[in-house]
Amino acid sequence: MSHETHEQGGGPQTGELDPDESRRSSPRGRSGDDGNDGYDDDDLDEGDDSEGRGRAFLRNIWGGIKEIIIIVVMAMVLSFVVKTWLIQAFYIPSGSMENTLMVDDRVIVSKLTPGPVDLSRGDIVVFQDPDHWLGNLPAAPPEPGVRGAIHRGLQFVGLLPDDSDDHLIKRVIGLPGDHVVCCGKDGGLTINGVEITENYIKPGDTPGGGKQPFDIVVPAGRVWVMGDHRSDSSDSRFHDDGTGATGSVPIADITGRAVTIVWPVDHVDWLSVPGNVYGSVPAPKSTPKATTTTKPATTATTTAP
Repeated sequence: MSHETHEQGGGPQTGELDPDESRRSSPRGRSGDDGNDGYDDDDLDEGDDSEGRGRAFLRNIWGGIKEIIIIVVMAMVLSFVVKTWLIQAFYIPSGSMENTLMVDDRVIVSKLTPGPVDLSRGDIVVFQDPDHWLGNLPAAPPEPGVRGAIHRGLQFVGLLPDDSDDHLIKRVIGLPGDHVVCCGKDGGLTINGVEITENYIKPGDTPGGGKQPFDIVVPAGRVWVMGDHRSDSSDSRFHDDGTGATGSVPIADITGRAVTIVWPVDHVDWLSVPGNVYGSVPAPKSTPKATTTTKPATTATTTAP
């Protein structure tokens, strides 16, 4: 019996459990010695994963917001640069250029003319009020509130057309040195002795618009401008003293040349220079002399002719 007992008893016979066996038999995470206070390690891992996913989601949201802010700021800066040196949008407030331009048309103006691109006869140009042409009209009150601030901000960076009332839009008829006369034997304007046929004048109107005839030479550094709706355009004719000095517009006051109509959709068109009208006009015979004029004080205005 003693031999049999010796072969079968490979371990202590005290009746106590082996410590290793005790640990194996204890439920996971329930041992009093493991320091987890009865919480499952898997539960802790799942909580950490959930919190990490939340933080990652917030980081993604913030990253997206930052990208949108950067894109908007870059777009506004680019628009401001384009507006300042390349192109700018304007709206047409009156009928002085009908039927070429209608009331509330939106046009794009190239600021490369004058400058890298020379002015030409027939160009439609936007210019600042050169000599109190717009009169003493009261300034329109700015639109109040946040909407007004946003509107002015978008205009400032060039994302909305400029609706300021200190700009006018007319067609260039005479360049510096040109001898412009109204009217020739057939009723048309003559430039440097050549009578022209203007196919852009509003139907029913005449080249002189029924106004006082004139005979002028355009001074150096200035241009003679007229509206296409001759009978309803307050242009160079109405502001001149008979010499061309006070009615002509300083080239330095020209903002740019209108190149296209962009709104409304059914008015979209390219504003090309009518070369067939001015193609036969010769260069002026002599170099014009600079003329000094005295300008009255500039006054804020609300409407343009």
